[in-house]
Amino acid sequence: MYEISTQNLWIAFGLTFAAGLATAVGSLLVLFSKRPNPRLLAFGLAFAGGAMVYVSLSEILNKSIASFTLAHGERLGFTYGTIWFLAGVLLVMVIDHLVPNPHETLDKQDPAFHEQNRSHIRRVGLLSAVAITAHNFPEGLATFFATLESPSIGLPLAFAIAIHNVPEGIAIAVPVYFATGRKSYAFGASLLSGLAEPVGAAIGYFALAGSLSHSTFGAVFGLIAGIMVFLALDELLPAAKRYARGHETVYGLVIGMATIAVSLALFKW
Repeated sequence: MYEISTQNLWIAFGLTFAAGLATAVGSLLVLFSKRPNPRLLAFGLAFAGGAMVYVSLSEILNKSIASFTLAHGERLGFTYGTIWFLAGVLLVMVIDHLVPNPHETLDKQDPAFHEQNRSHIRRVGLLSAVAITAHNFPEGLATFFATLESPSIGLPLAFAIAIHNVPEGIAIAVPVYFATGRKSYAFGASLLSGLAEPVGAAIGYFALAGSLSHSTFGAVFGLIAGIMVFLALDELLPAAKRYARGHETVYGLVIGMATIAVSLALFKW
C-alpha cells in the first residue's frame, strides 16, 4: 500500500507526463527527413527493434522478476516473471496467427511506394503503436507510484523512462510517416502513445491505488516484455531487412541497443 501526500501527488503526475512527452520528442527526429525513403525506414525500424529488445530483456523483464520476488521470494519471483514473459510472447503469436501478416515486399527498382507496401507498413506501425502504448501504461504507473513513495526515486526513474521513450517515438513515427507521407500524423501518433503514461498514472490513482500489488506490476511488466521482444523480432527487424539496401538493418540494430545500453550505464553513475 502506498501513502499519498498532496505534494508528491503533483510531482508524480508532472514527472509521468514529462516522461511520456519524450515519445513525441523521438518523432521530431523523423521530421528532419525531407521525404520518406526505404533506407530511413530500414534504419528506423532496426533501431527501434534493437532498443525494444534490449530494454525489454535488461530492464522490463528484470522489473517483473523483482516485483514478483518482493511478493513471493527469489525462486518463485524468477519463475513467475519468466512465465508472464512467455505468456506475452504467446499472446502475440496467437494474434499473429489470427491476423496473419502477408509480408509484402518493396520493389527496389521502382521509386514509387505501392499501396500494398504502404498497407504493410501501416500494419507494422499500428502494431508498434499498440505494443508501445500498452507498455507505456505500466511505465506510467511505475513512475507515478515510485514518485508517490519517494520523489528522489521517481525522478531518476522518470528520466530513464524518458530516454527509453525517444526510440519508441521513432518506432511509431517512422512507419506512420512512411505509410502516410504526413509528418503531422507521425508526430500525433507518437504523442498519443506517450500520453498513455499519464493516463496510466491517472488510472492507478483513481482506480488501482488501493489494490495495486507487487504481483500486479510483475505480471504486467512480464507480459509487456514478451510482447515487445516478439514484436521486434517478428515484425520490426524482418521489415527493416526487407527495406534495406545496405547495412542499415545491422547498423540500426546495434545503434539502437547501444543507445539504450549507454543511457542505462550513464544513469547508474
